[in-house]
Amino acid sequence: MLRDVITKIINGIMAGILICIGGTVFLCCENKVVGSIFFSIALITICFLEYSLFTGKVGFMPYKHGKEEFSVLLLGLLGNLIGTFIFGLLIKYAIGGLEEKAFAICTAKLENNFLKALIKGIFCGILMFVAVYIFKEHNKNPLGIIFGIPTFILCGFEHSIADMYYFAVSGIFSFDAFLFLMTVVLGNAIGGMLLPVLRLITAKKEKPQEVKEEEVNE
Repeated sequence: MLRDVITKIINGIMAGILICIGGTVFLCCENKVVGSIFFSIALITICFLEYSLFTGKVGFMPYKHGKEEFSVLLLGLLGNLIGTFIFGLLIKYAIGGLEEKAFAICTAKLENNFLKALIKGIFCGILMFVAVYIFKEHNKNPLGIIFGIPTFILCGFEHSIADMYYFAVSGIFSFDAFLFLMTVVLGNAIGGMLLPVLRLITAKKEKPQEVKEEEVNE
């Protein structure tokens, strides 16, 4: 039991580390478009290695939502937080100049009210589900990720795990920052599950098989 819990958290930590790398290359690139494209390496690696990223898993909860799935999701989220926080601080220490960039980004994020942060989180969640869905359902095709990640970054949508990294590097640790992150987590969850829920609602129910004529006559 304990080993299972630790494994799920570690899988989340490893995903968090990769998001740190994606966030770092974005901060290091002067060109925002180039940085957003290179950020994709994080999610591509997470998907291939099957690490536990909250924003990549929450969209599949409507399809399968047992106790095990909730456990993986929540313990993975905890791991994501631990990974982005610890390794974000390490990167901040090792690479100069990132703190100022992250501080400017996070200060702008905190200017969003609850509804704006929620909506930006929802749209990021939609794109994350699409990216991972394409990867899973089309023979590990990374095109959804390669286009989906830059799209949410360039649109200014909010990714909760990436934001955890940016706040760790920025040095902003406040109640407002915590509320912002929780709002984006909620938005990512809503957005991630939105398309699957709508698909399940509109899916045609299977018609019962017609009773064979022989069985009727018996």
